[in-house]
Amino acid sequence: MKALPQIQASREHLVALRHDIHAHPELAFEERRTSDKVVAFLQSRGIETHRGLAGTGVVGVLRHGGGSRAIALRADMDALPVLEQNLFPHRSRHDGRMHACGHDGHTAMLLGAAEYLAAHPNFDGTVVFIFQPAEETDGGARVMIEEGLFERFPVDAVFGMHNWPGLPAGQFAVHGGPVMACADQFDILIKGHGAHAAMPHQGRDPLTAGAALVQALQTVVSRGLDPLDAAVLSITQFFAGGEAYNVIPAEARIGGTVRAFRPEVEDAIEAAMERHCAGIAAAHGVQATLDYRRGYPPTVNSAAEAETCRRVLVDLVGADNVRTDARPSMGAEDFAYMLREKPGCYVWIGNGLAEGGCMLHNPRYDFNDDILALGASYWARLVETLLQPA
Repeated sequence: MKALPQIQASREHLVALRHDIHAHPELAFEERRTSDKVVAFLQSRGIETHRGLAGTGVVGVLRHGGGSRAIALRADMDALPVLEQNLFPHRSRHDGRMHACGHDGHTAMLLGAAEYLAAHPNFDGTVVFIFQPAEETDGGARVMIEEGLFERFPVDAVFGMHNWPGLPAGQFAVHGGPVMACADQFDILIKGHGAHAAMPHQGRDPLTAGAALVQALQTVVSRGLDPLDAAVLSITQFFAGGEAYNVIPAEARIGGTVRAFRPEVEDAIEAAMERHCAGIAAAHGVQATLDYRRGYPPTVNSAAEAETCRRVLVDLVGADNVRTDARPSMGAEDFAYMLREKPGCYVWIGNGLAEGGCMLHNPRYDFNDDILALGASYWARLVETLLQPA
């Protein structure tokens, strides 16, 4: 790993900062303590600081020279409602809340970059540091944008980074297009007619209709889409009955999620689900109503910005440590909202091989302190490349 010497020299205080944030996790839109620490850190380095977007969001602005170009770097701050099972000293002090996705490390890396750039302003233009709340479930990026993020802090491009367990420490992955999938949700309410289980002909059974519908929906992807269009439709919930063993209930509910990399594929899946609901309902004499809700959109890098990031990373860690062949993830990321507004690139930084299966959202996960200086160095080099002095 080839972190910048000035940032590597700051490793210990970045580790201490990361451990402090890890020990005090805060959920979506509740990141008040974390925001306070971010603001104090930025202000102590002379960086202009703004608060209030999405409630707990923080934006730092660093200008140097007379250049008109501006770029944004984003880190997320929220934790997850997970009971931590680690026993190290910086484990969560709040049962039921945990930094199980590494946002503590993301925040520390961006602060490390801000510190370096403030002390060594080898760039010409403006850097906007975005510390975003509520990535995990509530779309803090969307809220910041709706509240005027890019109107108040106009930029030419925006960049994000996420740690990636399973990718060796010291390596990065860059995608020239889709990185993460959408995260849509659906509920299907099936209304039949309740009856005695011994006399099923007197009712309209929503369970048999639901079972047929679950089977039919499995063909939406396998038979309804181009095989080259990756997508997932997963049924994760099926609720009905519960009153008694001899009662056919009047209603059943099916729920699940859809993941895809292109909006056109989302549209095709929703339309196919509507057709299956109507057809199965008619065949079984019941009613089936689909409630399909679009969640986080697909995270799609713009090609030019992805190529710039790749070149910066090759210079930083060498070509052998920059993966361009990593498969996109069916997980979702609300940085997608920012990439719908601005060109940009979202990269993965290797967090190590995830020994013991401790992947993201695992109660024994921990961010790898050895990559803090490397991630901060990537941010610094990206700024110096994109905002090169004339």
